[in-house]
Parts: sequence; structure tokens; C-alpha cells
Amino acid sequence: MIFTLPSKKTDSQQVEKKAATGAVKELLRLSKPYTPQLLLACLCVFVVNAAFLIQPLLLQRVIDHFLIGRSVSHGLDSIGGLALLYLTVSAAGGASSYIQALIVGKAGQSLVHQLRVNVFSIIQRLPLPYLDRTSSGRLITRATNDTSEITEFYTDVLITLVKDIMLLIGIVYIMLSLSLSLTLVSFTVIPVIVFLVFYIKNRIKKNFFYMKHFIGRINGFIAESISGMKVIQIFRAEKEKEEQFLKLNGQYFATTLIQVRLNSVLKPASDMFQSLAIAILVWYSVGKISGGMLQIGVLYAFTTYIKQFFAPIADLADKYTSIQSALVSTERIFELIHEEDSLEDTDSGLPMERLNGTIEFRHVWFSYNDTDWVLKDVSFVIKKGQTAAFIGETGAGKTTIINLINGFYRVQKGEILIDGVNINDIRLDDLRRNVSVVLQDVFLFSGTIRDNITLGDDIAEEAVQYALQASCAESFVKDFPAGITEPVTERGSTFSAGQRQLISFARAIAHNPAIFVLDEATANIDTHTEKLIQQAVDNIANGRTTLIIAHRLSTIAGADLIIAMKEGRIAEKGHPRELFEQGGYYAKLLNESRSHAFSS
Repeated sequence: MIFTLPSKKTDSQQVEKKAATGAVKELLRLSKPYTPQLLLACLCVFVVNAAFLIQPLLLQRVIDHFLIGRSVSHGLDSIGGLALLYLTVSAAGGASSYIQALIVGKAGQSLVHQLRVNVFSIIQRLPLPYLDRTSSGRLITRATNDTSEITEFYTDVLITLVKDIMLLIGIVYIMLSLSLSLTLVSFTVIPVIVFLVFYIKNRIKKNFFYMKHFIGRINGFIAESISGMKVIQIFRAEKEKEEQFLKLNGQYFATTLIQVRLNSVLKPASDMFQSLAIAILVWYSVGKISGGMLQIGVLYAFTTYIKQFFAPIADLADKYTSIQSALVSTERIFELIHEEDSLEDTDSGLPMERLNGTIEFRHVWFSYNDTDWVLKDVSFVIKKGQTAAFIGETGAGKTTIINLINGFYRVQKGEILIDGVNINDIRLDDLRRNVSVVLQDVFLFSGTIRDNITLGDDIAEEAVQYALQASCAESFVKDFPAGITEPVTERGSTFSAGQRQLISFARAIAHNPAIFVLDEATANIDTHTEKLIQQAVDNIANGRTTLIIAHRLSTIAGADLIIAMKEGRIAEKGHPRELFEQGGYYAKLLNESRSHAFSS
């Protein structure tokens, strides 16, 4: 037991070190396309640093040779010449600093722009099993906060880091050239600073992980609360939600306070050690100057170089938290990017541009978590052009069947065939192009009605107009001032439930599917809208395979096939008339539905 804990600690440190190294490599790989710009920026940094390093030497020359030594010279090696040279060096350094800032700013913004595009592209192609176990807040944080941290790293930290390191090397070289003994005296406090930085660096990084975790949870909580605000207000849950937010925000606040305390140590400590180093240097140099062993100009140059030396150290200390934050953000972003191997590949597989629509389940077993079976040995055949209805209690597996037909999940046992081809072999883009789904909970995007029907696809205006007519949505769309270009707010909140449903129905029709799915699409609408949808189904069902999941059995009276689900299994299947005459599960549900309607 004595040796176990240190071993674990060592393993943890090795993992963290490996992760940090991987993050640095990823950052360097990201910046590879911008290598020419960064090299030019480094050249500018070299000029800026050279200006900083030359200025104290020029002043040292003025002090020792002209002010104290009272030498008289003409030309460039004179007070006037050195003053002009000092001004020229300063101007060159300022111009180079300006050019470097422009180059790095543009390259950094371009890099992070592309990174944010990549992150969003990956989020769109994440498989549903991944999204099921990942909160939206975490993904939002990856695409916003984490990419912003990397932006700051490239535009503010990276070149500053290079500049400071180059400056430190130059300062050490010049100080050693001027005096070895004074250099050693000046650097007596360096080991203490190094110890301090390394002492708190692990705490800074670990705390950043907590900060990112809590900001992700806050983003998710706010997004969820906004989406469910109507429910919160209906059930007067504002106080409870506020208390939950206060607790979550308090946890984030506590981690930020820790970060403030850690940040507040480094820079003041650097300033204090700078003053201590100068004091030690002056104390040591007094006797040297009195004995004529040291010139005053050299002491001035050394004090200036010490300030210049500790300035980048203080800057590095100040930027250290930004570096750690960027590394943590990089690890989190590339944790998402490395999911690329599991992303949906919509372009691979057997090309089937137009499906006929015959669907077959052969002894299908499926579970979302590989333990609890949602579907158990399900087998059925739906022929091209048939209308099949799935009925059963909540949780019987009806919606799961629809998810599997769309290719969102893969079955653990058995196989699903469409037109005699295993669904896993069909090109996913072709599969989903041929399947249109109208959900119970309609989702409309910000934009216009037309945008929500086409979803960016190149659909002809005639097809859009036909979709409006066939879905019976034209009757209310034409009454809007802007017609089909009427603005749609987020989630379509200014439309009624029936209007949203008919727009989503038009969306499904406009994409001309071979397989048409209604997933409890009439559950939350009035009787009039239900009749419109039933008419729309009749309008487009001819020649298409139509799947209907419905609680209202009146909407599926015209189905060719009824598949009754119970606890993940098929209880019975057949034509509605045959099943009713058999007096089984379907007949029982139908009688209960009629009794309920009569009593209402």
C-alpha cells in the first residue's frame, strides 16, 4: 500500500503530461498552413527584440563615454548620432510590432474560423448514440468558449510567448557578454521563481478543467431552460430553476475565485523578485564602482536588462493561465474532433438514389444500452406502396423502429432490409434522402417558411408550391403578409401547433420521399387539422410506402397493414378488418378508443 499511491500519482502525472504534449502538437498542426505568416511574424519579433536589446547598450555608451568619460566624437558615434540611432531603432521596433500584430491577428482569426467550422461540421455528423449521452451544453461550449480560448492563444499568447523567449535568450547573452559576475548575481532569485511557477501550475490546469466543466453545464442549463420556459412558467417553477442556477453558478464562481487567487500570485511575485534582484545587484556593485572595477553605464544597462528580463517573466506568468486554458480547450476540442472515426459517413455504401420502399425486419433485436432490449425478435414485411400503422402502448418500441429505418442506430441482432438490401450497406445519404419524417414535436428553424420547407436543398418552386397544396398548408400560408417568405422565429413560436405541423408536413412532401413516416404527427393537434393531415396523407400515399405511428386509431382506419407492438415484441399484425374480427389486441385497443370517444 505504501508504494501504490505514489505510483498512481505518477501515472496521473504522466497522463496529464501526455495530454498536454498532445494538445501542443495539435495546436502546432493547426498552425501548419499558416507557417509563412508566422515565420514573417517571428522575423518582426526578432526586430522588435533587437530594438529592446540595443537601446540599453546605446545609453550605456552615452553614459560611460560622453557623460562620465567626457569623450568628444563626431558623426554616428556621438551624443547626437547615438540619439538619432536610438530614435531609428525605436521606430523600427514600433513598426515591426505593428506589422507582427496584423499578421498574427489575421492568421489567428483565420485559423480559429476554420476550427469553428470543423467543430460545427463534426457536431452535425455525430451519431445519435453519442448525442444521447452528451449534453448540448458541452457541445455548445466546445464550439464557442473553447474556440475563443484558442483564438486568444494564437492572437495574443503564441507570438508573445515566442517574443518573450527570444528576448530572454538575447538578454542573457548580452548580460554574459558584459559581465559574468553581475549576471550570476542578477539571477540569484531565478530558482525561487521557477519553483513558484512549477508549484502552482498543476493547480491552475486542474482548476481550468473544473471551470470548463461548470461553464458547459451552465450553457446546457440555460439552453434547456429557454427551450422549456413555457413549462417552467405554467408550473410556476421559476424559483426552483433559479435556485438550481444559483447553485450551479455558485460552483463556477468558486472555481473562478480559485483562478483569481492563483493568478494574483504570479505577477506580484515576479515584480517583487525583480526589485529584489536589482537591490542585490546595486548592493554588490557599489564596491565595484568605488574601486573603479565597474562602470556606471554598465550598472545602468544591467538594471535595465533585469527589468527587461523580469518583464517577459511577469508576462509569461500572466500568460501562463491563458496557455493552460488554451491547452485545456484544445484537449476538449480535439477530444471531439477525434470522434471523427465514429462519425456518420453519409457518402460511403451502396448507391441507391431512388428506393422502391419495400421494408423488411428479420428477427431484429435492439437495445440503446446493449443490456435492456427495446425490440425483441421483431419481424415484418411492408411492401412498396403499402400504408402500415404501428400501434401500442408508450415504450412498446414503435418510435425505435422509425429510428432504425432512418439509420440512426444499428441493430445488435438480426437485419433490416430495404428493397432486399441490408440497410447498413446502403449509402446513408441516399437512405435519408428517400425517407421523410413528420414528428410529433415539430422543430422549425429561424428563417422563412420556404427555408423551413427546403432546408437549403435546391428544390424547384413548383415542388414547393405542390408541397404546400398537398399538405393543405397553402390555406393559411397565403394569408400571411409575406406569404411563403413569412419570417419564422426560433422554433416557430409565433405559429400554432397545427400550422407548425402542416409546415413540417410540407417539408416532408417537398423532398419527394420513397418512404413517408408520420411519428404520432396527429397527437397534439385539433380535429380539423387532423382531417387536413389525413387528406394530405391520401394525396401523397399513392406509390409511396407510408408508415404511421398513431395513438388515435381513427387516423389509421385506411391502413393496409397494422403492426401491434407490446413490450418490444409484435403482438399481432395484419389488415385492420382481419385483426378486428380476430378480437385480439388491436380490437381491444379499438374498442377502448371508441368507448373513450363516446364517454367524452
